[in-house]
Amino acid sequence: MAGVRVLVGTRKGAFILTADEARRDWTVDGPHFPGWEIYHVAASPADPNRLYASQSSGWFGQLIQRSDDGGATWNPVDNTFAYDGETGTHQFYDGTPHPWEFKRVWHLEPSPTDPDVVYAGVEDAAIFRTTDGGKSWVELPGLRTHPTGPKWAPGAGGMCLHTILIDPSNPDRLYAAISAAGAFRSDDAGATWRPINNGLHSLYIPDPTAEVGHCVHRLAMHPSHPQRLFMQKHWDVMRSDDGGDNWHEISGDLPSDFGFPIAVHAHEPETVYVVPIKSDAEHYPP
Repeated sequence: MAGVRVLVGTRKGAFILTADEARRDWTVDGPHFPGWEIYHVAASPADPNRLYASQSSGWFGQLIQRSDDGGATWNPVDNTFAYDGETGTHQFYDGTPHPWEFKRVWHLEPSPTDPDVVYAGVEDAAIFRTTDGGKSWVELPGLRTHPTGPKWAPGAGGMCLHTILIDPSNPDRLYAAISAAGAFRSDDAGATWRPINNGLHSLYIPDPTAEVGHCVHRLAMHPSHPQRLFMQKHWDVMRSDDGGDNWHEISGDLPSDFGFPIAVHAHEPETVYVVPIKSDAEHYPP
């Protein structure tokens, strides 16, 4: 499609912003789903008219919506997210065992080649996949049942899987980030996973260099060098040049190394954006 499109999810609905290449004049379409919290809106790289949205409400629960016409019309698809087999337990805020409970979908990551294939990251942390455009969702249990799973604990916003990345040069390689468990990688399309947290340092956990337990807020991938990853952690901005095997800090002279989003410029891939904020309850810029 010509021009620029930005998909925005808010606590009061979804918006579609469009502009020409100059980006001087913008058109705002929305809100779609007014009054709903929209956790994520994503477009299929294989079919830009195919959009998916995750909406959540304390009254009405979780819904996945799909559009086949660029957002002109929407229809709900299947909203059943059932964990595979016995759920087991993870740590609760107070350190006691707590059973996995599905709450909502935080992230939708469409396949780069097939508009009917989408990965979903949910709370409590797990990864699901649809291969039929959202008509059904199946968990890839290898992540949730990883041996470290019982040690995972929620961050302040819940134990959410909020980031999924697909390596464009190797679609079998997936990345996931969980608050507050850390980052994980799969090299077999999600069947098995391993933690990739070497180099992370978190003073708020008993073992600051533990294999899991780090509160990762977001991952981003270099568009032309997919082995290069960037991370906004609870504290610290990090970089990996080897697919997450090792991380080093790049916070530099930022006014705060705390934040949530991190993004890489699509056409100037050495440009990385973060939003430094105070780490206390106010969460405003320092």
